[in-house]
Amino acid sequence: MPGLKEVKNKIEGVSKTSQITKAMNMVASAKLRGAQMRMERFRPYAEKFNQAMQKLSAGQSVDQPLMAVREVKAVELIVVTSDRGLCGSFNTNIISKAQKLMNQHEQEGRTVTLVTVGNKAAQSFKRSGKIRRSFKDIMGSFQMFNAREIAEDTARLFLAGKVDRTELVYAKFKSLAAQVPTQETLLPISPAARDKTAENAVAEYIYEPSPEEIMEDILPLHLNVQVLHAMIEVSAGEQAARMTAMDNATKACGDMIRELTQLYNKARQAAITGDLMDIVGGAEALKG
Repeated sequence: MPGLKEVKNKIEGVSKTSQITKAMNMVASAKLRGAQMRMERFRPYAEKFNQAMQKLSAGQSVDQPLMAVREVKAVELIVVTSDRGLCGSFNTNIISKAQKLMNQHEQEGRTVTLVTVGNKAAQSFKRSGKIRRSFKDIMGSFQMFNAREIAEDTARLFLAGKVDRTELVYAKFKSLAAQVPTQETLLPISPAARDKTAENAVAEYIYEPSPEEIMEDILPLHLNVQVLHAMIEVSAGEQAARMTAMDNATKACGDMIRELTQLYNKARQAAITGDLMDIVGGAEALKG
């Protein structure tokens, strides 16, 4: 049985760890409120923007380079993770999803390159040799210009014919307990299919200027919105995962403290019992 001092030191150490995890839980909770509000405000905008683009492209004979479909020989994955850890399996799930997609494309004979957003993705794929560009230390305070830089960077490769498909890998925020790894095709942009059941009920739109001219402006903006949306989802999911992880860690510290306290009491009782036996034994020896 360990000594009293050793057990007491362990209890003090676990108590300090519990204080740290509890503080980190409170910080993550405060940050989550801001990130969740930002996500809830941006989701309707992203959905409406996507609907507008789909209505514009549906049924139109629009020939745009960003919508060009060709044989897929080279694929680029944009992997969005957080900059910091201590958020459970949040980043691991995103990285595992990206790794499976990368393995699948390579098995089909395609070359794969990576664009990592966030430090954790860069660290995980550093040894793969497939990272074309990394965007580090931006997930804590990113803005639209960060998403625009990422979108323009990958669009240049697509327009140059060096990449035939670009896929976005991130975690979609479902709830405080669920952040689902998601894959979306960023390029080429697919037009919406015309709904034949409502074809006779809905009149066709007349655009001014032409759909081609409008699409030239709206397609790059669509890429920016998609990338920013993924970054916002990851930001909210990171704080939710960290809050849950720190809450679980605090509870685990409490369980450890209870177990160590019981062990400390047992050790102290054993020490007291040993001292009493020595006293009683000495008294009996003096009587003899």
